[in-house]
Amino acid sequence: MSVATASTVEELRQLARRRLPRAVFDFIDGASDDELTLRWNQDDFNRLAWLPRVLRNVTKRDCSTAILGEVAALPLIVAPTGLAALVWAEADALLATAATSAKVPFTISTSSSVRMEAIRERAPDSRLWFQVYPYKDRDLVRALISRAKAIECQALVLTVDVPILGRRLRDQRNRFTVPLRPTSRLVWDLVRCPTWTRHILTYGVPRMQNFVDGKRSASVTSLAALMTSNMDAGVTWDAIDWIRQQWGGKLVLKGVLRPDDAEQAVRLGVDAVAVSNHGGRQLDGVTSSIEVLPQIVASIAGRAEVYLDGGIRRGSDIAKAIALGATAVMAGRAGLYGVGAGGRAGADRAFAILADELDRCLTLIGCNSAKQLDVSCLLKRE
Repeated sequence: MSVATASTVEELRQLARRRLPRAVFDFIDGASDDELTLRWNQDDFNRLAWLPRVLRNVTKRDCSTAILGEVAALPLIVAPTGLAALVWAEADALLATAATSAKVPFTISTSSSVRMEAIRERAPDSRLWFQVYPYKDRDLVRALISRAKAIECQALVLTVDVPILGRRLRDQRNRFTVPLRPTSRLVWDLVRCPTWTRHILTYGVPRMQNFVDGKRSASVTSLAALMTSNMDAGVTWDAIDWIRQQWGGKLVLKGVLRPDDAEQAVRLGVDAVAVSNHGGRQLDGVTSSIEVLPQIVASIAGRAEVYLDGGIRRGSDIAKAIALGATAVMAGRAGLYGVGAGGRAGADRAFAILADELDRCLTLIGCNSAKQLDVSCLLKRE
C-alpha cells in the first residue's frame, strides 16, 4: 500500500506509523493517561447509526458550506497542530497548501514549526486562521496577534483548555522530549526510518518558530520552556474581552464542553465555539466532543457557529457532526497522518479521502447537500 492507493485515513495512519520513529508517531497519535477520551472520541461516532432516505434524486450533491461568512468546499477546518515538522519537513506549510487545494480553512498553530509569515508566503491564497493560548505574557500574545493580523489571518482561535499540560504517558515511556534526546530506541529508529532521519539531518530539529525573535533564545529547549512556563492556570473569562480588543476580527473559542460555558462565550461576543477536549490530550476521562455537541448547539441557539473537534477519521463522521447541528468540524490528526505518510501528497490524499467519503455518505442517505443533514438522519445505538 502507498499514499496514492490508501483508501482511508486509518490506512494513512498505518503508513505514517511505519515511516516515523515510534516516539514521534506516539507524540501525534497519543493522548493523556489511559487514553479513554481518545477512544471515546471515535467510539461515540460509531454509536450513531444512519437512517437513510430512499428514492431521492441525488445525482447532484453539494458538500460546501459557509464558515464565518465564506464558502468552503467542505464543512472542514484544518485544526492547529504543534511541531508538525516532526513528521515531515515544513509540514505546516504543506498542510496549508493542501488545505488551499481542498478549499478549506487552515489554522496555524502558535507552536507551528514554520513561521506564520513563511506559511503565508508558501500559501498566498490560503484561508488562514491563527491559534493562540491566553499566555501569562500578554506582550507575547499581543505580538503574536499583531503578526497574525499582518498576514491577514481571517480568524483567531483562542484555545482555553490548557491551564497546564496534560500527562501523556506514551511520551513519558518513550522518553520523548523537545528536543529529542538520544536513547537506544531513538538510535534504532534513526536506522529504521531513513527518510525521516534524512529530513532531520537536512532541515534540523523542528522549533516553535513563531516564538523566535531577537529578544529570546532560539534554542529548541528554551522555546519549549517558554511555551510551557506561560500556560496560565489563573486565566478567567476576563481574558476574552482583552483578546477581542487586541484582535478585532472573527474570534473562535476552542475547548468548550459545557452548555453554560458556551452561553457565556456567546455573551462575551465570540463568533464561534469549538466543542473540543483537545483530542484527549489534556484530562483523560473527559466526555467525547460528539456526545455533548447537541446540548451546546441547543444552548447557543444559532447565535454563533459551532464546530466539532475530536475523533474525525471519516467523511461520515463529518456528516454526523453536521447532522447534530455543527456548522463544521475541525480535524488535526487526519492531516498529520497524511503528511506523515507522504508529505504534501499524503496531506492531499487525506483531505480527498474525507471529501469522497462525505460525498458518498450524502448520496447513500438520500441528501443532496450537507445543509439537508439533521438529527432525523441518525439513530443512537446503545
